[in-house]
Amino acid sequence: MSGPVPSDEHSDEPEEQANEFRLQGRLVELDALRFTPAGIPILSFKLEHASTRMEAGTARKVACEIEALAFEADARLLATATLGMELKLEGFMDRKSRNSKKLVLHVRRVEFGGLNS
Repeated sequence: MSGPVPSDEHSDEPEEQANEFRLQGRLVELDALRFTPAGIPILSFKLEHASTRMEAGTARKVACEIEALAFEADARLLATATLGMELKLEGFMDRKSRNSKKLVLHVRRVEFGGLNS
């Protein structure tokens, strides 16, 4: 019988299922900073990614555009960005809204122009 593997790391966050996402690309769309009904800053934007990845032993050109949301400090930081800037994002994927099945990246970390959040 096997059970959970003990971890040396202690976290105040609930145990998470694997849903980590990293992406680097160019900012191609940036909405205005807005606020949720609770007053939390939120920013919607799109990132365009292009790279070459190895798959089945051959190089494959990859290109995509992804919608993303940033909250609080990350939203305020991204509100200062300009179109065309290179960004590195980390976050997790979730539905765009309760009634949608469309995926959107929820950003938890932003890097651009030497600034980190």
